[in-house]
Amino acid sequence: MPRNRRRTLLGAAVAACSLSLLATLSPAAQAHGGDHRASYKRVGYFTQWGVYGRNYQVKDLDTSGQAANLTHINYAFGGVNSAGLCASADSWADYSRPLDAATSVDGTADTAEQPLAGNFNQLRELKAKHPGLKVLLSLGGWTGSAHLSDAALTPASRKAFVSSCIDLFIKGNLPVDGARGGAGTAAGLFDGIDLDWEWPGSEADAGTVHRPEDKQNLTALVHEFRTQLDAYGRTKRTHYDLSAFVPTAPAKIDAGYEVRKVMRDFDFVNLQGYDFHVSGETTTAQQSALYAKNDFSVDGTVDSWLRRGAPARKLVVGMPFYGQGWTGVTGAGDGLNQPAAGPAPATWANGTEDYKALKTLADSGTYKLYRDRKGGSAWLFDGTTLWTYDDPQVLRTKAEYVRHRGLGGAMFWSMDGDTADGELTAAVDRGLGGR
Repeated sequence: MPRNRRRTLLGAAVAACSLSLLATLSPAAQAHGGDHRASYKRVGYFTQWGVYGRNYQVKDLDTSGQAANLTHINYAFGGVNSAGLCASADSWADYSRPLDAATSVDGTADTAEQPLAGNFNQLRELKAKHPGLKVLLSLGGWTGSAHLSDAALTPASRKAFVSSCIDLFIKGNLPVDGARGGAGTAAGLFDGIDLDWEWPGSEADAGTVHRPEDKQNLTALVHEFRTQLDAYGRTKRTHYDLSAFVPTAPAKIDAGYEVRKVMRDFDFVNLQGYDFHVSGETTTAQQSALYAKNDFSVDGTVDSWLRRGAPARKLVVGMPFYGQGWTGVTGAGDGLNQPAAGPAPATWANGTEDYKALKTLADSGTYKLYRDRKGGSAWLFDGTTLWTYDDPQVLRTKAEYVRHRGLGGAMFWSMDGDTADGELTAAVDRGLGGR
């Protein structure tokens, strides 16, 4: 048989098998090329300051099994200084702090002479152990967005800001700090930029600058990031990811985002899927429900972005690894939607508590676990104190929702809230079609 004929018949056979396989998959799975797991992004935020009081180290991402269940780690946060340029928010944690062998990913202690130490060196070791895992530098945050409006204000300020971020984090030209730092010290560590501007066109933290023109300036800023990242990427024959953390409230979306335009330059965006209600409010309420009537919800957030022109495959659903809590709850029943005296006492900050601590409360027998199965939410109540949070059952339901709607994946804030064996991260991975 002629070689071309054999190739034609073989190609037809492969195509037929592929079509047969796709026919057995859900529409969402087909939209992702038939891959039940690898096509979904699983993005975990690692907090720079967590290495201190919380003692949550980069190594814990590995020993917990979390790293094996992630596609991206967002390192939170890189700073934006008053000059509108990128800077390290904590150079000691980032690249100066020495770690001993017991705290190191590869089991080797840092030396006084090595130019890269701290979290950056540990992330490099983690990537070596988990090929394919990407690390993005997240810029801004709730208290770190003060100067982003200034950085985005003019073509010149945007170009200078983006250039400084690429030079510092992508090219890895860290400031010299004794034996640490220097040209190219962190080169190759970061695989892209995550923009966490809270919020363009809307004030978030007191002291954060915001302007009516932030909306258009954000579009221009993101395009400048895309342009410069692509230009540098061509020299390295690589693609650098560009993502963002974006809000749930329609008013904040409309104030700060030209959705159709800006989504062209993002690889994906992480939707705020939590803090729908917070412990500073005087009435208890769900903080992260999948569905809710006449209230914020994950489904409502997804629909808000889809209606404004965002592609479903670029929407990654944010999921909390912590809960919101109230104490002095009055009224009858299960405690939800009742008056409260104030935020509940907690380990690190009143009103918010890590999942691992809430799991202990749930197992203690002093709290009763309630579920809104239709709404996709859970909470604990002991008659006085209420905690609303996501447990593995809720997160599996949300992961299945991601698959059903053909979305881009799941994001977690933050990894240090999970258990020592990565219970929540594993639950979402299984829900997305993993092991």
